[in-house]
Amino acid sequence: MNNTKAIDLNAHALSWVGKIHYDFGFLVQKAFSDNGLDLSKEQWSVLKRLHVNDGQPQNDLAFITHRDKASMTRLVNTMESKKLVIRKSDENDRRVNRIFLTDYGKETIQKVQPIMYNLIPAVQESLNEEEIEILITALKKVKSKIAEIAEE
Repeated sequence: MNNTKAIDLNAHALSWVGKIHYDFGFLVQKAFSDNGLDLSKEQWSVLKRLHVNDGQPQNDLAFITHRDKASMTRLVNTMESKKLVIRKSDENDRRVNRIFLTDYGKETIQKVQPIMYNLIPAVQESLNEEEIEILITALKKVKSKIAEIAEE
């Protein structure tokens, strides 16, 4: 696995994945701002997960969104101050904080969904269906290999 040969980062697939991730994040932030939404892409990530399963434990949200506990706490604090979510102690285990959408959080989801449903196809419109399938298949292989290497 340790390869001392120099890597051309512009020809490196993972470098391009990183660039696309960064650029798309910037595009999402711009779309939110252009539509008058005071929302970060990280906050959107939490909102959409709560939309699917409201009341999740804060630690589960941290795991699902690939955040450490401290950064998740800061993010939830910010979201609470924006009235997007509310934190409640679990009825059975007071050590567990469950995160719930507020009515304003639900309204925000309704405003953001059309933005995202328009943005994603607009970004992918330069690819045909076959290219999208090939890209997804290739990315799944890379993800699987990363998991395999991580288990070694």
